[in-house]
Amino acid sequence: MVGVNKVILIGNLGKNPDVVTFPQDPRREDGNVVKKASFPLATTEFHKNRDGEKIEQTEWHNVVCWRSLAEIAEKILRKGSQLYVEGKLQTRSWEDKEGNRRYITEVVADNFTVLANRAPKAEEQNPQGDPLSSILNEDTEPLTDLPF
Repeated sequence: MVGVNKVILIGNLGKNPDVVTFPQDPRREDGNVVKKASFPLATTEFHKNRDGEKIEQTEWHNVVCWRSLAEIAEKILRKGSQLYVEGKLQTRSWEDKEGNRRYITEVVADNFTVLANRAPKAEEQNPQGDPLSSILNEDTEPLTDLPF
């Protein structure tokens, strides 16, 4: 019997991704590196209790992205963004400074889709930093009469 390890989450980023760079092969000096981005994702569910009161329950998930997905996460994900994530659960362990065995379960993302970005602050707005600004300008025709 083959097992299935699949996670699908829709939630909000708790903070900007933390990005760490590792050398791909420590013996090589050619600049090949592997990136890892990690961030907390909050999923919230609502239900009513016996008294009819609306109860909010939030779960926090540790999400990890590797390689090119980590590079994309580093560039576009910001605290508060709503995100759709697909991946798998992975548990790893390590020994802390006191010699205790610690465990963490993470969602290793295969892909993600930004559903809604938080509105950028005025000082963060930069039209040159917007990837669409190089394509779209005042002369661009509106997309109102599409042939399909």
